[in-house]
Amino acid sequence: MSDQYKPRKFRDITSSGGFKIAMLVLLIFVFLIPISMIRSLVFERSHRAVEAEESIMEAWGDQFVLYGPIIRIPIVELEELRTKTEKEGEKIEIVQHEKALWITPKDVDIQADFSVQKKTRGIFSVALFSGDVLLTGSFSFERVRGELKPNQELFPQQAEIIIGLTSQKGIRRIIKADWNGGELFFKPGNRNFSIGYMGSGGINASSPFDTAGPNTFDIQISVQSGKSIRALPIGEITQTHVRSNWPSPSYQGGFLPAEHTFSESGFDAEWEISYLSRSIPLFWITGEKGENDGNINFRRELFGVDFFKPLDHYALNERAVKYAVLFLVIPFLTLFFLEIFSQKSFHPAQYMLSGLANVIFYLLLLSISEHLSFSIAYLIAASALTLMMTLYARSLLENWTRSAYMGLVMALLYLVLYLTLNAEDWALLIGSIAAFVICGIVMFLTRKLDWKSMHIKNDI
Repeated sequence: MSDQYKPRKFRDITSSGGFKIAMLVLLIFVFLIPISMIRSLVFERSHRAVEAEESIMEAWGDQFVLYGPIIRIPIVELEELRTKTEKEGEKIEIVQHEKALWITPKDVDIQADFSVQKKTRGIFSVALFSGDVLLTGSFSFERVRGELKPNQELFPQQAEIIIGLTSQKGIRRIIKADWNGGELFFKPGNRNFSIGYMGSGGINASSPFDTAGPNTFDIQISVQSGKSIRALPIGEITQTHVRSNWPSPSYQGGFLPAEHTFSESGFDAEWEISYLSRSIPLFWITGEKGENDGNINFRRELFGVDFFKPLDHYALNERAVKYAVLFLVIPFLTLFFLEIFSQKSFHPAQYMLSGLANVIFYLLLLSISEHLSFSIAYLIAASALTLMMTLYARSLLENWTRSAYMGLVMALLYLVLYLTLNAEDWALLIGSIAAFVICGIVMFLTRKLDWKSMHIKNDI
């Protein structure tokens, strides 16, 4: 075999369609490494944003969770303990157990009016709000009467009204506190009416309880908090009305509002929840320290609204990176067809540079979107990459007509991606149609391609 035959055979292999496709596939797998690094970077920046939000929230007050009001009445339960001894015979000992009776409201009306503004720390921001919460309603002993045991003694004059909150920092001041026509004096603490993860914040006040008639309350509290509002439907009938100037509410929890409206100027939502639709009892008895509270699953009963940031740019960046493989395949295919139709041979390094440029797009998008709106950041990054790829194709082909195809493909590709990112409900459909169309175009363009010689048999 001559020495000239070996280089010619090698050139034949490297110029074949199979080798070119294998090379492109290998490059795609290689570029999955920097893509995964960018995805990790998006996650790390998102995590830093959450840390910044928590830092702001710590100084302002945690997320707002209201669980109350509720009445706590001390109970003394007497228990007879009988013991037998050989000398003394049967001995009876009376043991006192201190317990607490918890009574939920017969009806409670929650009115909340909040003003929301964004607070920033560096490039990160969080929605914080302040405003008033008005609680009105009544308590009754009607449901409890007849349920107490003969050995249980109630002390209604030592009753306390308790309003639980997530954080003590969220309480600005008590504007009004009326109980049966008299004024309440609130103190910090929730008297062991804690609901697990919600913390131990809250206020309590002495409220002598009338077991013969209704007990009314009218309480107004000025509060501050951030990100979300949650309330516990603790009344026999719980009516809640929340108003705010935030334009994009996201209703969450176990109950959705019966009525709601929203616009650019804010939202208005109303709930009406019956005790029949929840698992919280109307009253219960615990030990003195409330050690049996865990038997009631309060958390799943919460309802409320999040001050939702629509189209969060970190979430959009993360979704964009998921389509990164498509942005490697399509430019590679475009260069591949331009190579065939122009009868020029491109070096693997030139394919690698085009792939690197499309990977850098995600870094540009992430970094710019942290300072500008996502739409503007996307327009800047997409325009820059489209122009770069067009000029690069022009340098390879020395023909503006053919290199314009690269610019057209990139512009359409970025347009499809933008529509997909902003239409979450339609994302799968748009992506499926785009993949189908791309596959069809590739099949059409290669229908007369001789894969061995990498030439078109006839003009298409």
